[in-house]
This record gives sequence, structure tokens and C-alpha cells, in this order.
Amino acid sequence: MKKLKLIILLLVGISFELQAQELDVNLQIRPRFEYRNGYKTLLPYGQEGTSQISQRSRLNFNYKQEDLIVKLTFQNTRTWGDVTPAATADKNGVAVFEAWAQYNFTEKWSAKMGRQVLSYDNQRILGEMDWAQQGQSHDALTVSYHTEKQRLDFGGAYNSTAENVFHTPYTVANYKAMQYAWYHNQFSTDLGASLLFLNTGYEYSANIIDPTKDLKVDYKQTFGTYVTYKKNKIDTNFWLYGQTGKSADHEVSAWNAAANFGYNITDAFKAGLGYEFLSGKASNDESTVIKSFNPIFGTNHGFNGYMDYFYVGNHLNNVGLQDAFIKLNYNVNKWQFALIPHVFLSAADVVTPMNEKLDSYLGTEIDATFGYNFKKNITLSGGYSQMFGSKTMEFIKNGDADHANNWAWLMISVDPRIFSWKK
Repeated sequence: MKKLKLIILLLVGISFELQAQELDVNLQIRPRFEYRNGYKTLLPYGQEGTSQISQRSRLNFNYKQEDLIVKLTFQNTRTWGDVTPAATADKNGVAVFEAWAQYNFTEKWSAKMGRQVLSYDNQRILGEMDWAQQGQSHDALTVSYHTEKQRLDFGGAYNSTAENVFHTPYTVANYKAMQYAWYHNQFSTDLGASLLFLNTGYEYSANIIDPTKDLKVDYKQTFGTYVTYKKNKIDTNFWLYGQTGKSADHEVSAWNAAANFGYNITDAFKAGLGYEFLSGKASNDESTVIKSFNPIFGTNHGFNGYMDYFYVGNHLNNVGLQDAFIKLNYNVNKWQFALIPHVFLSAADVVTPMNEKLDSYLGTEIDATFGYNFKKNITLSGGYSQMFGSKTMEFIKNGDADHANNWAWLMISVDPRIFSWKK
């Protein structure tokens, strides 16, 4: 606590010297209990589920002086009990989640550099991944132009393993280079549309014997549109994205489309239905073309069921997915309730090594969640999900569909403002 006070006093001192206008410091403590009994994949025969508590701890500094805005966020993510062998410190330690500076050149033009969150539209392609305790941020430079109804963002990033003095392979899961452009037009209070172009380059070695030689970067392009329409009691959205280019010397040809329709039956009760298609590749397709769509940097936990069977570190380069669902929301006083049943099917043929074509039906998942605003800056939320998998799901996931595959969670988020100063 003494160290924290010293940091705050130091920043305040700098603020006086630089004639700062605002300084806010806020904290987030977010522990989450999870019971995993078939989470992410069907529980294998003979295995038992598990449970644990994870926690995110964040300290945010927000500073503003005239046309300059700076944000610094320290973060620690851990599982309770996950410490070093000496049991004296967390294995993950403290990391920087955000560290950026933004300068507003005019009322319409601004630029931001540093580690930052890139989040657009419904976060299907670019999102913060806030459900994950570690979240997702990028080391990037972005430029923004905005008017009352329009906004254009474009930016890029270039990654290296360290401050090297010669060419060193960057073969980690992250991209080597990235460029993007995003445009949004709010045509009216009812209708809005966005266009996204994303170019990601991943480095790989074309030399099987020595992976440090013959390094190449292949670029994959993701592009498409997101449209929203809200009027009276109607709330709808639609998106369509394509992927092309190359990845590890393989051609890419994939696509994703979805439509959602929501209707506010009363002020408290809303019902909706939706369908999403993510292209895939048949199990017996021997071509080298990548036909499976990859949401790349999307907040994938918010799509295709909360049990994360698809596209949350899994199901990539697979048979794709069809997701048909109904969503029911009910809000009363400080409570929020939701019930979302999903029906999953493969987007491409599932064929066994014996050349037997399996049914496209993968399974049904039912998600039930609740939220309660206990008081200001304290929120309680939780949920229960059940997966009814099929034999086709068994073939893909190598688990036991007859097992009771379920998942439950309970999370408390405490995020108070601990310091605020204005001049």
C-alpha cells in the first residue's frame, strides 16, 4: 500500500509539473470459481472433472492533459495456489496489459501508440477477450479519424522476440506483422454498418532440417462487413467475412456469415434467435487449401456456446461449424438472467478413416447465466451449461458423449475507483 501511495503521489507531482487536467486510478479484483466436467471437450472415458479458482488483479492509471491521453494497466492473473516451488510468489508475476499514449491532433484526428486493446463491432474478429482472465492486447500504432457519424481507424504492428542483432525466427503463435483498417458509418439512429480489412503475417521456416533458415512470412487477409439495425423493439445484426491469402505456404479460402434477430417483448423480457456458419474442411479432403475459417483475434467465448468447444484455442483447421440458437433475456431490478440453447452441426463432411460419413449433428448445448449488481462497483455473476454431444462429436473430440458433460461458474468483480484528481 505504501508503494502504491508513492506511485500515485509521484504521478500527481508530475501532473502538477505538466499542468495535467485529470488523473484517475482504479482497481479490479475478479476471482472466478469454475467446475469443469466436460468443459472445452467431452470428458474422456474414465476421467473425472475438476474445479479451480482463477483471479485477475488489475491496477489502471488514466491520465489526461489537454490533447494527451495516457493509460497504464498492471495485471496479475493466477490460479489460487499456483505459486513457485518456494511458495512465495505467483508463477505469472505482474505484467503490463496496457501501456499507450494517445495524442489528439485535431477534433477529428488522433494517434495512439503502445500496448492497447483493439476491439471493434461485436468483437467477432477483433476483441478484448475480457472473459479470459489475461485478456488480449496488441503492441501497435493506430490512427483514427472520426466525425459525428463516421469513423476510420487504421493501424499496424511488427513483432520480434527481443532486441536482436541478427535475423532471429519469430515462430511463436503470435503474428510477425499486422495491418488493419476499419470504417464505420452510422447512417441513422437505426442503421449502422462497418467494413473491416485485416492483414496478418506469420513467420515460418521452409527448411525442415534447420528451422532457423529460409524464413518466410505469409500473409492472410480477413475482410468483411458488420451491419446493425435497431428500431423500436427490433434489434438485429448481420455479418459476412471472407479469408484469403496464404498460411505456411498453403492457400486460404474460407468464410463466415451470421444473422441475429432480437425483439423486446416487454421492457424486461427480450427474445432472439440466430444462426452462424463458419466454413470448414471435410475430413477426407486431401487438398492443401485451408478452407476452415479462423476468427483470429475475436472474443470467441461470447459465440458458439459458453462451454468453449469451438474456436477457443481449439477446432481450428477442422470441419467448421453451424450454430443455430435461441436467446432469452430477462432483467428485473438488479438481476439479469439469460437462457441460450444451441444446436451445433458441422459445416463440412465428417468422414472416418474407414470412409464412413457421419451425421453432421454435433450436439446441443444449453447455457443459463445470471448477474446481480450487488452494489456500486461490485457485481456477482454465474452460470451453468450442459452439453449433449453426439457420436460425431465423439469422433472429433475423442471423448465420451454418454458422460454428463457440464460446466458451472461463479464470479465476483470488484472494481472501485481508488483515486481521482482534476485540475
